[in-house]
Amino acid sequence: MNDTDDQDFRKPYVDVDEWRDTPVRHRYVHGGFSDNGTRFSLYFPPDDAYQGRFFQHITPVPGSENQAQSARGQEDRISFALSSGAYFLETNGGGADPGDPTVAGFRANAAAARHSRVIAQRIHGPHRVHGYAYGGSGGGYRTIAGAENTDGVWDGVVPYVIGSPMAMPNAFSVRMHAQRVLRHRLDRIVDALEPGGTGDPYQGLDGEERAALAEATAMGFPPSAWFGHRTMGMHAFTALYGGMRLLDPGYFEDFWTLPGYLGADPGASVHRDRLRHGSEVSALITARETARLGVGVPHPADASGGVDHAFRGPGADEDSVVALRLAVPAPRDAQGAELTARTGQAQGRSLVVRDVRGDLVLLDEQNDPATVAALRPGDVVDIDNSPFLAAQTYHRHQVPPEGFPVWDRFRDEAGKPVPPQRPQLLGPLFSLGAGGSVQTGKFGGKMIVVACLLDREAFPWQADWYRSAVRQHLGAATDEHFRLWYVDNALHGDREIQEDPTRSVSYLGVVHQALRDLSAWVEQGTPPVASTDCVIADGQVVVPPSAAARRGVQPVVRLTVDGMDRADVRTGEQVTLRVVGEVPPGAGQVVAVQWDLDGDGTFPVTEDVAPADRVRVERRHAFSSPGTRFVTVRVRCERDGDASALFTRVDNIARVRVVVVGTGHAG
Repeated sequence: MNDTDDQDFRKPYVDVDEWRDTPVRHRYVHGGFSDNGTRFSLYFPPDDAYQGRFFQHITPVPGSENQAQSARGQEDRISFALSSGAYFLETNGGGADPGDPTVAGFRANAAAARHSRVIAQRIHGPHRVHGYAYGGSGGGYRTIAGAENTDGVWDGVVPYVIGSPMAMPNAFSVRMHAQRVLRHRLDRIVDALEPGGTGDPYQGLDGEERAALAEATAMGFPPSAWFGHRTMGMHAFTALYGGMRLLDPGYFEDFWTLPGYLGADPGASVHRDRLRHGSEVSALITARETARLGVGVPHPADASGGVDHAFRGPGADEDSVVALRLAVPAPRDAQGAELTARTGQAQGRSLVVRDVRGDLVLLDEQNDPATVAALRPGDVVDIDNSPFLAAQTYHRHQVPPEGFPVWDRFRDEAGKPVPPQRPQLLGPLFSLGAGGSVQTGKFGGKMIVVACLLDREAFPWQADWYRSAVRQHLGAATDEHFRLWYVDNALHGDREIQEDPTRSVSYLGVVHQALRDLSAWVEQGTPPVASTDCVIADGQVVVPPSAAARRGVQPVVRLTVDGMDRADVRTGEQVTLRVVGEVPPGAGQVVAVQWDLDGDGTFPVTEDVAPADRVRVERRHAFSSPGTRFVTVRVRCERDGDASALFTRVDNIARVRVVVVGTGHAG
């Protein structure tokens, strides 16, 4: 596409231009395009802080053009951009429903980026304005689409936690299948994989359970990420479910009737877990009441544009109906179902159910508000989880023709799919809807991809798949244009505070460092540090154990307790904790070593260390009461050795197990 001419974006306007002091001093400019629904916000630093560039954040779905205003701390995109000599740009992606997927995918963002240069030159005078876009998850699809489908709009991009063209709905279906089959075994599996565990997550599993764990692992789900099995839920699956029903309605009958589908096997556990239940509604339950009951939405919606929440849309207010009480409790719990009203004002209409827990039915956030509002106590409803059970093995019937080895487990020796296949692959269609195009690896400018090794939503191998697509296009010139940095012990969500800080770290510092390194690469010709070295083995990304071999930008941390990964001691008996933290070449220096000795995730104990590319610390500690403790150390590095830096700090963690029994004396 010509980078200076998009006929649907010919009438830009500005309706706000003023100085503001929150979160930091900046000049705020708001505007849009009067020939469509696209809106944009710009945040300019003062003249003496401006260095002729902009950073543009691209959200997973179209939203507000003012999402960044409420963020603080390391999540404060405005302050990060301004502190980097850049103005910040965000858009509403063309509006709530721009129609043409290319508008939301890349054209609205590109039009705003082009016009932002006009405004920047009006404010700061004629100059070359360098532009860089970044976005994660669905925003990663859209960031890549912008790079691959426009010329000269952005000089470089940083997509993060990205999926492949086969990610949706398959990453969610395989994990939901494992969640259901393994729901009574996951605590045991997590313990086996913890430091000092057996190391064998298959121990004690029956045949179906072993197969489900092996299938999810081989498809790319990181086994260590099962620690969050109570909170991960269905994530974005309910946003995809309607598309599956629309694009392949016959599947949901074929699953239960035709040979080769799991539902046609009378011995499969889907028959045990199938729920078809009718009842009157005895009460409507609001968000306030579910919060009191402790059964609210695990990850509430917000307006920040974060990758874990953007698909949920605006959050419900406290008086909104989010659940139902049934007069007749369901005979079994279920994750995911359809609720259909048989009587009342909502008769004939259906809603998606997030969970069924006895007499409590938790509704999904994506439901039509008018249908929810039409429900009344006394209405008769049917609940059926048959379609959701069918959806859990949809990936088996979506074997792509080539280029995706994780599907090889479903092929015979001749390479033909063994399970029956559906008429079309839905993954590329969903990717097209998310980004306006399907990834090809052909882009102009420069790119740094950030991916996470504990990503439960965008399995880590997919970033390496995109690297392979880039290599096919660029060949020997790949390193002149592309980097891939993996982040160990990091999940999908782009939050500063993770759901379990003793098991996961934020990757925001890596994204921020990538943006600064990208601008130096483009503007000064300074190449970023090398891509993370890895191999893909049975769907898992395996990285080297040393920082020098692993590369990338994250420190590598090794921790032992009395020389091992587990110690069994008595109360009052001291253990020796030893940690070694190393920074990959060119990635900076270790600036902090912090301890969480009691597992509360706060890391209150900080060692006194001088900035260095390698540190070794020893600490002795005793526990005053019996119990199993997981001691965690967090090692932090920063490119310039600045311990006070907020935006570019990069963390990694390591854990050991200490089992404290009985009574004793200090060693």
